[in-house]
Amino acid sequence: MNALLQANGAAEGDWREAGFGLYLHWPFCAAKCPYCDFNSHVSGNVDQARWRAAYRREITRAAELTEGRILGSVYFGGGTPSLMAPELVADILETVRRSWRCTNDLEVTLEANPGSVEAGRFRGYRAAGVNRVSIGVQALNDADLARLGRLHSVAEARAALDLAIETFERVSFDLIYARQGQDEAAWRRELDEALAIGTDHLSLYQLTIEPGTAFGARHAAGGLRGLPDDDTAAALYEVTQSLCAAAGRPAYEVSNHAAPGAESRHNLIYWNCGDYAGIGPGAHGRLTDDHGRRPTTAEPAPQRWLELVESNGSAMAFDRPLPAREQAEEYLMMSLRLRDGVDTARFERLAGAPLDPSAIARLEDLGLVETAPGRLTCTQHGRLLLNAVLRELLAD
Repeated sequence: MNALLQANGAAEGDWREAGFGLYLHWPFCAAKCPYCDFNSHVSGNVDQARWRAAYRREITRAAELTEGRILGSVYFGGGTPSLMAPELVADILETVRRSWRCTNDLEVTLEANPGSVEAGRFRGYRAAGVNRVSIGVQALNDADLARLGRLHSVAEARAALDLAIETFERVSFDLIYARQGQDEAAWRRELDEALAIGTDHLSLYQLTIEPGTAFGARHAAGGLRGLPDDDTAAALYEVTQSLCAAAGRPAYEVSNHAAPGAESRHNLIYWNCGDYAGIGPGAHGRLTDDHGRRPTTAEPAPQRWLELVESNGSAMAFDRPLPAREQAEEYLMMSLRLRDGVDTARFERLAGAPLDPSAIARLEDLGLVETAPGRLTCTQHGRLLLNAVLRELLAD
């Protein structure tokens, strides 16, 4: 049997290395943030009963396609899922539990914006089965919140975080750094304040200017002055790593920091290339069946997605199966983002050949990767230059 056939055979059950999760996309927001390139839409009038029926229908179909799986995580993303009625979340989770066997410690995360939460709504989500929330704070000063197009104030964000910590077992929140005019001293002060809040997880993202966003158009026209240059952005990244590690929330992924045991199990399914069903407008998934591991996509326009589910029973479409080599490359790209890095034997099973030892040696000499028996990891500096590391490892 040649290496390619061996690799294709090894790829069939590879998803089991990381498990199986469910992503549910709620596409609606109160306002579109100028930096956001997610599939989100502003709507003041949503027929939640109609959406409930559509989600239930898609969940049932996804369960039929993944019969026998054990579900380890559910993630409500968006958009702004905290605009969902707690009763809708409860109904969806009841359908999920009827559709799959679930782990005893099923992780159920819901994204929330500070301006769309209050005590009764949070208690309703907890009663529905949500045990983890991720709050989109983004900045801890009001001027930058306004510049980022956020509708909440710092006071509202702090109140939402206090309420979340009282209500849920696990709480995370997001901040964006490398913002206009932000220097190292300002970011140190803000990050110290964030770490003192006491959540067990932080997602800390460098601001990126994406094409097709309001910020993208503004930047192309010569606006957004005062963005940090590459050297300043790198210094802010280094500050982020050192302060979070010292506070007991080291990076376990390029942009994610957690106390030991508080890592996002759902996102680890993505980064470790497990399988996940993606449900909702524009949702992506990865599902392995008799044909192989196949990406799934869904119609992005909310009204069209709804109509497709109602008329056809589903808005989920399967792409061609991923060849084993593509799976291996995807696994390498995702796992090198992680502190734990690459299982080199798993890569070899997928690719049908090991990583090039001479490429690894060159990267090790440059201080960009480290090796241990059966593992390859990026150093902190290597994660900052991840694209260059990947180019070297994947070069023909």
